[in-house]
Amino acid sequence: MSKPTPISGFPEWQPPQRMIEQYVLDRIRDTFELYGFAPLETRSMEPLDQLLRKGETSKEVYLVRRLQSEPGEPTGDDALGLHFDLTVPFARYVLENAGRLQFPFRRYQIQKVWRGERPQEGRYREFLQADIDIVDRDTLSPHYESELPLVIGDALGGLPLGQAAGQAPILIQVNNRKICEGYYRGIGLTDTEAALRAVDKLDKIGPDRVAELLAETAGATPAQAKACLALAEISAPDASFADAVRSLGVSDPLLDEGLAELLRVVETAAEYAPGLCVAELKIARGLDYYTGTVYETQLKGYERFGSICSGGRYDNLASSGATRFPGVGISIGVTRMLGLLFGAGALTISRAVPTCVLVALVAEERRPESERIAAALRRRGIPTEVAPSAAKFGKQIRFAERRGIPYVWFPGDEGAPDEVKDIRSGDQVPAVADVWSPPAADLRPAIG
Repeated sequence: MSKPTPISGFPEWQPPQRMIEQYVLDRIRDTFELYGFAPLETRSMEPLDQLLRKGETSKEVYLVRRLQSEPGEPTGDDALGLHFDLTVPFARYVLENAGRLQFPFRRYQIQKVWRGERPQEGRYREFLQADIDIVDRDTLSPHYESELPLVIGDALGGLPLGQAAGQAPILIQVNNRKICEGYYRGIGLTDTEAALRAVDKLDKIGPDRVAELLAETAGATPAQAKACLALAEISAPDASFADAVRSLGVSDPLLDEGLAELLRVVETAAEYAPGLCVAELKIARGLDYYTGTVYETQLKGYERFGSICSGGRYDNLASSGATRFPGVGISIGVTRMLGLLFGAGALTISRAVPTCVLVALVAEERRPESERIAAALRRRGIPTEVAPSAAKFGKQIRFAERRGIPYVWFPGDEGAPDEVKDIRSGDQVPAVADVWSPPAADLRPAIG
């Protein structure tokens, strides 16, 4: 068999990276639950027509069909596809289970998704997302839009993501679609969705090309395009953004509503997590189902790679007859974030295995003795393994050194007490498996 070739865009982390990923996921999961979000997992496949409801192109969806399909199995628009995010399956889940859910319904979901795009640094075809959403029946209070940035700030703020001590590793950029839509209406543009999609490309293509797109797709005059760009230039970490918008001299009821909602988000963040959020009025989120606050999150030091966490308010994604289920959600691109950090060497782990203690093997016939010691240590929560063979103790110590295991346990001989050796310092002391414990800092691998 020839050597396998990796498939581009499908990352497979090495064990040390996987341990870092699990540490990050545990932190995210614990934070989500602290805020009252309940866990949920949905199926990996959805009908193709449902996957394309959000306006994504079919090029991004992986179709799923058996190698030898049966007559009558779905094809074409009836085919199944792997979900490319977690919002569509969550919306479907809410509709199917609305009679059994208690509203407002708060859920978190940490799952793989698949997206057929060109792989590059920080972008993958298979990746892990961590989502939270709050959904209600018919109406959803705007105050929930202020809560989600605080959750993300807590989830990621305590992670060792390469920032200096005491500094938040992320900056959440917030805007409100009502501000943009109301402003565009106020200057006379009727195709506000086209204008939003054009402005959303500002960082990628620059203001001149955005002005051209506004003319081509939204019918903007040069004066209207200039006014759109003036709004997009407004950025502030406090309530001053609202004064800057009003100074542009445009009025519309929807604009006023959006300003009030965004003010609440910015002021709440400033009170509970100073420096976490900034009002950035060029943020539009091009997907047309967003209706209120939108979020994009930059990892400090990696801004050139774009957002690692995004989302927003949606009022019309899920509905059944006359009943709507408006919601607000935000998604952490876990694989995207970690891929950038791994590529930069910004995250390390103190050892390549979870093992804290290697129990030495005096002789093969004494393996049961070593296994009993290991079992006693494991019962007390100390990660332990037994040496693979009864080699000379020097070789067993080198085996532990290569793997980063800090302690080697030597069973006593002929009634002598057991001893445990810290192979970093060389200190060796008598020990009893039912009593001895390593320092807390050595119990688990440390992330740095």
